[in-house]
Amino acid sequence: MQMMTRDILLERELEDDDDEEDGDIGDVPASKRPLMAPPTLLPSSLVLESLEQRSVSGFGTLGSQQDFQTPEFEEFNGKPDSLFFNDGQRRIDFVLVYEDERRKETNKKGSNEKQRRKRQAYESNLMCDGLQLEATRSLLDDKLVFVKVHAPWEVLCTYAEIMHIKLPLKPNDLKTRSSAFDNFNWFTKVLQVDESIIKPEQEFFTAPFEKNRMNDFYIQDRDTFFNPATRSRIVYFILSRVNYQVINNVKKFGINRLVSSGIYKAAFPLHDCNFSHPSEDLSCPNERYLLYREWAHPRSIYKKQPLDLIRKYYGEKIGIYFAWLGYYTQMLLLAAVVGVACFLYGYFNQNNCTWSKEVCDPNIGGKIIMCPQCDKLCSFWNLSITCESSKKLCIFDSFGTLVFAVFMGVWVTLFLEFWKRRQAELEYEWDTVELQQEEQARPEYEAQCTHVVINEITQEEERVPFTTWGKCIRITLCASAVFFWILLIIASVIGIIVYRLSVFIVFSAKLPKNLNGTDPIQKYLTPQTATSITASLISFIIIMILNTIYEKVAIVITNFELPRTQTDYENSLTMKMFLFQFVNYYSSCFYIAFFKGKFVGYPGDPVYWLGKYRNEECDPGGCLLELTTQLTIIMGGKAIWNNIQEVLLPWIMNLIGRCRTVSGAEMRTPRWEQDYHLQPMGKLGLFYEYLEMIIQFGFVTLFVASFPLAPLLALVNNILEIRVDAWKLTTQYRRMVPEKAQDIGAWQPIMQGIAILAVVTNAMIIAFTSDMIPRLVYYWSFSVPPYGDHPHYTMEGYINNTLSYYKVADFRGRENPYTGLGNYTTCRYRDFRNPPGHPQEYKHNIYYWHVIAAKLAFIIVMEHVIYSVKFIISYTIPDVSKSTKSKIKREKYLTQKLLRENHLKDVTKNIGVIVEKMVEVVDNNLRPKVD
Repeated sequence: MQMMTRDILLERELEDDDDEEDGDIGDVPASKRPLMAPPTLLPSSLVLESLEQRSVSGFGTLGSQQDFQTPEFEEFNGKPDSLFFNDGQRRIDFVLVYEDERRKETNKKGSNEKQRRKRQAYESNLMCDGLQLEATRSLLDDKLVFVKVHAPWEVLCTYAEIMHIKLPLKPNDLKTRSSAFDNFNWFTKVLQVDESIIKPEQEFFTAPFEKNRMNDFYIQDRDTFFNPATRSRIVYFILSRVNYQVINNVKKFGINRLVSSGIYKAAFPLHDCNFSHPSEDLSCPNERYLLYREWAHPRSIYKKQPLDLIRKYYGEKIGIYFAWLGYYTQMLLLAAVVGVACFLYGYFNQNNCTWSKEVCDPNIGGKIIMCPQCDKLCSFWNLSITCESSKKLCIFDSFGTLVFAVFMGVWVTLFLEFWKRRQAELEYEWDTVELQQEEQARPEYEAQCTHVVINEITQEEERVPFTTWGKCIRITLCASAVFFWILLIIASVIGIIVYRLSVFIVFSAKLPKNLNGTDPIQKYLTPQTATSITASLISFIIIMILNTIYEKVAIVITNFELPRTQTDYENSLTMKMFLFQFVNYYSSCFYIAFFKGKFVGYPGDPVYWLGKYRNEECDPGGCLLELTTQLTIIMGGKAIWNNIQEVLLPWIMNLIGRCRTVSGAEMRTPRWEQDYHLQPMGKLGLFYEYLEMIIQFGFVTLFVASFPLAPLLALVNNILEIRVDAWKLTTQYRRMVPEKAQDIGAWQPIMQGIAILAVVTNAMIIAFTSDMIPRLVYYWSFSVPPYGDHPHYTMEGYINNTLSYYKVADFRGRENPYTGLGNYTTCRYRDFRNPPGHPQEYKHNIYYWHVIAAKLAFIIVMEHVIYSVKFIISYTIPDVSKSTKSKIKREKYLTQKLLRENHLKDVTKNIGVIVEKMVEVVDNNLRPKVD
């Protein structure tokens, strides 16, 4: 088909006539319009060159509406499941929705007219580019108009070459290697998707499409050669680059800008059928229905995901997310089993915990009087009131914790390395190994290209959005904004700490007065527990509020930063969002794990916050249980909140939309109108789903030494998350434009960074947050002579040995804060210091220095051992398996051989024709002439 090169543009003589809604987004100098394709592709590059130069000067002004090509209006043909124009032949590849300005009830007639003319110019240019349009009015709202877009064969071929789309050459006849687990197929068959329902896709050798080699490709039917996902990609590529206005040689273009400015209400590809029942059209593949039935429905929760069908329907970018999430969930199964085993080990051995028995013993813990933990209002208290919390602590602070921390350091490396291999297999299976993606600059970037500079490599002029000095200013401002918000989070953490200090005083003053030591409530509702739970809840609420605000701030900062490509934009936003979320979610956990109770001084010389609040202390058993409580509340609350938000919000929005429509008319509305009333997917796609899972990955790895059940919670959440995300995509959201992707992008290095940091955090939690090292030091050194009195190694006497004495009369301040709190002469506190009367009273004793040396030695040994194992695993497990490498090389060889053979056949055929003609000419010349 001859491509039309005449472009109809809406020009204006005065800039003052332009709407405020257009701004500068999508405005690009005529010489910089990003419709470009690689000049090496001759036919496509010629087409693009003509598209660049097609503007007719002075044509398409406001008064020349008769030059606009407009789509024909057709009435709905009564086929709600139809995916074709009314002729039943041309497939609908995309749908544009707008509100007819002539039927709007508004006083802005001038603005409506401008919008209408822009839209007319845009649609006219689409038709000039070869797309075919058909318009239909809504059955439920006569102001709405649906413009259906169809790309003919010639347009698809042209842009498939421009976009380097790989298409089938011939069926792939390579035999897959048999697996060692084939004999166990009967066991895994119940987990597999039934192949009689979702049939396996036929494999092909593929190559980037070229129009001049069309005969080499496996074209059996032109209608099915380009599948619906590929057709939608091509049409969206065109829609994003077609002009709709020219102002002073600056072109405005792109469907995204038209949607954001309100000229169009929506733009989306169609779902192929209703999710709840198959299409009435027998030719429809019913892929949406199959995905809902075999993937998103709750009864399929135990089945493996149909990744090939997900990729075919939604594209590789969506497919790789669900492949990663599914693989992560499978690996969590092993971590959850080990974590539960460690938890059960601690649970069944809590009654054998010697130091907990001493805390609960009335003759030991019941007679130990602890020093008040705040001034004036706090009273002396018996150690035995922490009996229940010490029993709980025995569950998590056990030898199993150490084993599990080491295991998780190895597990995270195995997960990342095996995921790389799985990702390489998907690249081969999904044909993205040599993904050639000439990524174009974002329209927002091109719109600001006003400065001309000389390219150092080509020595040619090129346009950039800002000078070097301007770039430095933008980077400085963006970095300052990010730093400011991080400081804001730190300020909120400090606020929580101040809350802890002030509320602890209140709880300490109130609870002991209202409850006696035998009350069962007091066993659980201690001042420390009440403070920890309320502070964790408030911290969670503040985290979610700051999270909501910063999401918008991060987008504004990234827009101001003006990245060049969409990949650069997503990577920049990813790093900002993750940095913020890291501080937001993990700061309170880092405080409890590594700062709380570490700098408190001692009763005679306490440390004060802001000169007013006395620094809070840990329980006699340490802060590990409080860290576990914090993790449980934040991790569990975040999972519940996100799932409720992901399920209820789109469902309620769609329910409201259905309530606004005419009752009973929904069943007979066309496919495009049903899809319009679904929720649009955000511009960032699955960005927030990735972010949610990476934050969870941090909880599972960074603090797992304090909470071995974290992998189990993550496993349960992810099993639900996969089906919730699947349910959202198939039932509540419009179909997304399919996109290509090779991997999970910037999230891979982020996970690798978390894995490295996790080794350090878990080693430090065991060393500094738990009491494992002090207990081991006591057992091996201080329970026996020369420091201890026991004849053999034992944990007996640990509590009494690790609590220091303080003489109340030795208070050094101006006023004794303990006056009137009781007639006690001495009290105990958590530290390793010399007792009163010692030549170096209240100085750190020999036990303290043994413990410090043991902690540092433990951290160094544990880190080096785990890092060594991680390095060995990373080195021995290649990123791409040998079999996958062989398959890739074999397919590449056969593809090149096939193309070469086809080329030789064509050359031989042409040479044969030429030789026959030459022989014929020679014969005619040598044959005797007959008079």
